[in-house]
Amino acid sequence: MLLTRRLFVLPSTSGLLNHSLASESSAVVSNQPPLPYEHLPGDWKKGWRNLYHFWRKDGFHNMHHLMMKNYQRFGPIYRETLGTHDSVFIQHPEDAAALFQVEGIHPERLRIQPWYEYRDYRNKRYGVLLKSGEDWRCQRLILNREVLSVAGMNRFLPLLDSVGQDFVRRVYTQVERSDRGKWTADLTNELFRFALESICYVLYGQRLGLLQDYINPESQKFIDSVTLMFHTTSPMLYIPPRLLRLINSSIWTDHVKAWDSIFNHADRCIQGIYSSLRQRTNNTYSGVLSSLLLQDQLPLEDIKASITELMAGGVDTTSMTLQWAMYELARAPGVQEKLRAEVLAARAASGSDLTALLKRIPLVKAALKETLRLHPVAITLQRYTRRDTILHNHMIPPGTLVQVGLYAMGRNPDVFPSPEQFSPERWLGGGSTHFRGLGFGFGPRQCIGRRIAEMEMQLFLIHVLENFKIETNRMAEVGTTFNLIIFPSKPIQLTLRPLSL
Repeated sequence: MLLTRRLFVLPSTSGLLNHSLASESSAVVSNQPPLPYEHLPGDWKKGWRNLYHFWRKDGFHNMHHLMMKNYQRFGPIYRETLGTHDSVFIQHPEDAAALFQVEGIHPERLRIQPWYEYRDYRNKRYGVLLKSGEDWRCQRLILNREVLSVAGMNRFLPLLDSVGQDFVRRVYTQVERSDRGKWTADLTNELFRFALESICYVLYGQRLGLLQDYINPESQKFIDSVTLMFHTTSPMLYIPPRLLRLINSSIWTDHVKAWDSIFNHADRCIQGIYSSLRQRTNNTYSGVLSSLLLQDQLPLEDIKASITELMAGGVDTTSMTLQWAMYELARAPGVQEKLRAEVLAARAASGSDLTALLKRIPLVKAALKETLRLHPVAITLQRYTRRDTILHNHMIPPGTLVQVGLYAMGRNPDVFPSPEQFSPERWLGGGSTHFRGLGFGFGPRQCIGRRIAEMEMQLFLIHVLENFKIETNRMAEVGTTFNLIIFPSKPIQLTLRPLSL
């Protein structure tokens, strides 16, 4: 959440956009009149047949690979219909920039229908992730000041740093227990616990104790429920959830069970904070929830809805990205050593000043961008067009769902030379990067947890690189599978070896 500008500084973003378009528009400008929408290449005339073939090809888990094949078959823009779901797909940065120009003041992403269906079924409020229109914009502006502003960042930076330090202590404990001078494991669950501990500390100002050997059963249930929620969402992107609800399908019942558990866990945390807030006697920062309650600008139920969405969306996204980052650093010759040298120099120059420290690690930040290029959390970024739009010399009508293929863009040699190489320096070389690093979206509807995720992952890598060498079997290739977000196709075995040994 799982990489920002606030809504009220968008004019500068527009300036960057104009510069980007001026320097890159030669790839798409044509003297010919734009082709009509009906002339778009692609499989869009037989939606239900396409959905059947999509299912036969295990498209629910293989969507990103099928998308790349479609780009190879049809070119940089194509149209696809699966059942009743109609989309236009693009993958060039300049087309993404053009899409940004027409998203309007109330941009809309793909509606994840099962999430709406659950909330309607349980009569729960939509959070800012699911809201739309002016209601979304008003609440988003309030939340932006809390979680995207520089002031907000400075408040929760020490909280994230302390969780990173505790993760390092946990690794040292595991190394000592192994009696081999290193710790080798599939870190999926460990990183998930780290990410949940981090986001909960920022949101609630309280620690859950997830970096200890014993985990509260309710916290483990929440972890399992988030995994189940993602797993059951993917099939319902193209099969109407209301139909599965009517036939009482196990996909629907498991989805409800997962969200019930997520909301119950969040509600317990929120109730605890709400009670302690009334007994508060000082002005120390105690998390996003407390700050929102004290401002009294949003209804309590709306706050609870948005906090729950942030909590559920801020775990898999960062934990998966960190796992992929460590995997790539262990495999790329010499890159890890360059990052470590940068971190040690930045620490020596900054001391305990975390803000100064984060300003001195451009290569670490570039390594995370490079990770998200190769392993984006979401395989597409979506917007509905607000007016007639020309994309790759085709006229796209208003109300069309357009999806930017992030996974495909990151592997396109025309956009990223030698795309198979993990090379963080490509983001620092002075070439254009406009609309190429879209792992957290763009514009006013970019990921609201972006700043939290960025700092959480940067501080994590700083602490790990300061203390450990990251190793893995360089000959063991790990593929990807789609389950609403990108997951490794098999467990990644990583080794953390203390630098002091």
